[in-house]
Amino acid sequence: MKTFSSAAATWATATIAALTLAACGEAQGERQILRVVSGHVMVPATPDRPAAGYFTVEGGSAPVDLVAVTADLAQRVEMHQTVKEDGMTSMRELRAAPVPVQGKLEFKPGGNHLMIWNINGAAVRAGRLPMVFIFSNNERIVFDLKIKTAEDAAKGGGDAHAGH
Repeated sequence: MKTFSSAAATWATATIAALTLAACGEAQGERQILRVVSGHVMVPATPDRPAAGYFTVEGGSAPVDLVAVTADLAQRVEMHQTVKEDGMTSMRELRAAPVPVQGKLEFKPGGNHLMIWNINGAAVRAGRLPMVFIFSNNERIVFDLKIKTAEDAAKGGGDAHAGH
């Protein structure tokens, strides 16, 4: 029968303690990683209009900027922000959006959003669009946004912001 040396036993105890502490931190709501947690795309009734994309990113333990979102199954994706000036509402392309440490970045109707042109019909039929979220620290997160159609919006399952 083999026995553990005292060094091996100490290492094993330290490893178990570290894993236990890490699990406790996660249980108390501490997030250490950057992640996309939800989102959807609203496809307009008119196919020649762009779709709008909305999502939420939860920040990790360091500040970072979202610098781009891409989709292989769409012709073009741009980040936009809605701006109100002199009583007029307009859109501007957004070059970067800060993700706060342990906070949330939300792209939502009336605020920051994605404009997505010419989504592949297969993605629309599948009901999801795989997106790649690219951050200033060179991290890339692949996340599928659920596709909602104009019919979904008419039934109360979405918004009518797409295609503006």
